[in-house]
Amino acid sequence: MRFLAFFLSTAIVAGSAPDPIAAQRQTRNVVLIVTDGLRWQEVFSGAERALLSAQPGGARDTTGLIRDFWRSTPEARREALLPFFWKTIGKQGVIYGNQTKGSIARITNTMKFSYPGYNEIFTGAFDPRIDSNGYPPNPNVTVFEWLAKKPELADKVGAVATWSAFRRILNKERSGLPILDGWDPPFAADSARSERAALIDELYRTSIQMWPDNAFDAPMNLAANEFIRTRRPRVLFVGYGETDEWAHSGRYDLVLRSAHQVDAFIAELWLTMQRMPQYRGVTTFIITTDHGRGSGPTAWRDHGQDVAGAENIWIAMLGPDTPALGEMTSGTVTQSQIAATVAALLGEDWTVANPRAGKPLR
Repeated sequence: MRFLAFFLSTAIVAGSAPDPIAAQRQTRNVVLIVTDGLRWQEVFSGAERALLSAQPGGARDTTGLIRDFWRSTPEARREALLPFFWKTIGKQGVIYGNQTKGSIARITNTMKFSYPGYNEIFTGAFDPRIDSNGYPPNPNVTVFEWLAKKPELADKVGAVATWSAFRRILNKERSGLPILDGWDPPFAADSARSERAALIDELYRTSIQMWPDNAFDAPMNLAANEFIRTRRPRVLFVGYGETDEWAHSGRYDLVLRSAHQVDAFIAELWLTMQRMPQYRGVTTFIITTDHGRGSGPTAWRDHGQDVAGAENIWIAMLGPDTPALGEMTSGTVTQSQIAATVAALLGEDWTVANPRAGKPLR
């Protein structure tokens, strides 16, 4: 009887004990960052020599471009292009997707363009109904919308991005999420906005709109920092768009320069949040892209169903629960795993809400 009592008491304690992974989890905030359409080739090998040219790279200043980004090895080139990525994330976090070393990161949707890719990122599953970038508001509930319904995350989930489609992708009307996107002055509706917010709004209003549905990265980055400073989100999406737009324009020089600047923006965002007590040591960054691109003298500009290689992407993570594995050299991960990873870092199981979603990255 004493043995039975001991056995039962042990079983009860074991059954009620917290999950060891959850008990050790330190992340309280997650920032999901996407730089649109940035190829894995540049992330892992830096500038491509054949494209540092007037043709086929569309470069205006090839001498300056070669000086700034060409180095003798892939490791040196990628560090010149993305110094924070490789000096910090490459040493303190994990990076998936270098196919030349045996690590595969890919999308699961067959469309190979933005709206289907972002839907996969935010929901963890491919929806074949979403077949254009002009698709109406997303019929699928995203992990951001789902997390925002949690009492502890109420009013603590948001998005700041350059592309005006995110109000549809994240279904702003249904979700009620604060989504600052496109060229709309981001803080115009805030009656108590700061002088800095008013200046950012003025920058949005007075900038020449190179693309009518996509703002420049720089003012959006200012808006993202101001959103963090004033709203203190616990779950945030930040979407940069120039790496895709300049590729479509055939300007490889500006693809590289915008990628280099995005790297600096992410470094600034990381350091800013690490200086804030709410975020210091308890914040994880997930950084990725929505699709890949083709290869060769012309296909590097494009992506889509008919573009070979546009299914290949990359994913990086940095935070207190991310092991310092650096560059992975084996295994396959997918874009469909990102939504569940965001939730898992916050102690939630997105796959219960959406069984079709990919499992969290381990």
